[in-house]
Amino acid sequence: MNTMDELREIPLVKGQSSPTLGDIAEFKVTRVPGEYDRSGPRRFLTVSANIHQTDLGRATTAVNEALKSLGPVPRGMVTEVKGMSSLLTETLASLQSGLLFAVLVIFLLLAANYQSMKLAVTVLCTIPAVIAGSLGLLLLTGATLNLQSYMGMIMSTGVSVANAILIVTNAENLRLEYRDASKAAVTAASIRLRPILMTSFAMIAGMIPMASGMGEAGEQSAPLGCAVIGGLAASTVAALFVLPHVFARLQKKAKYHSLSLMPLQKKSAKLQPQR
Repeated sequence: MNTMDELREIPLVKGQSSPTLGDIAEFKVTRVPGEYDRSGPRRFLTVSANIHQTDLGRATTAVNEALKSLGPVPRGMVTEVKGMSSLLTETLASLQSGLLFAVLVIFLLLAANYQSMKLAVTVLCTIPAVIAGSLGLLLLTGATLNLQSYMGMIMSTGVSVANAILIVTNAENLRLEYRDASKAAVTAASIRLRPILMTSFAMIAGMIPMASGMGEAGEQSAPLGCAVIGGLAASTVAALFVLPHVFARLQKKAKYHSLSLMPLQKKSAKLQPQR
């Protein structure tokens, strides 16, 4: 049978032409799913698409906006974004939490080491410059904010904090000697200028081949190099020009007899015999 009319003419009694199936039944054409997918007791429908000339993050954002534009779904139905997009979202959220946790741990360690919240905040003032520099260079080069670029930001944060510690530690020692926070900050930055520039330029030079995307799978590792180069360049400028002003402002009215920075002198003073 090839047509609907042939289906209607099927006899119901053997050897007789009537009644036929069309006499007792109505026929209509409808569509039903050819396959049901289940997740436990629930049925689900998968809508997939290929990503063309766009990255996974933008595609995920577009899908979420399209789902929101549909309005509330009928009762009993749930929409979820699956696949690599969910993995990307979880990974980026974990990296953001890890970066914030790392900054918090660094702050607590610096506060415990210096026994001063102001000095800890001064050291961390270069971190916004790292994030701004990394995002700026990623935007200029057309790279995306992904796992590699987040790792580059974390690497740049570590180097920038190390450079800031050099300046702040030296500036605090000079402040106790000069009794002038501004002069101590400028002097400490000039003294540490060469080691900071050497460290930053060496790391930037080492990241240039990676940022250029040379070799196999170079495009995947290029965001890491771009994030490191942009973060280090911005943090170096911030450490040499912004950090001294922050230190001078925060330590302008600080006391000069710090028990936490000179415990040996305080103890030795107590052990001296009276004359």
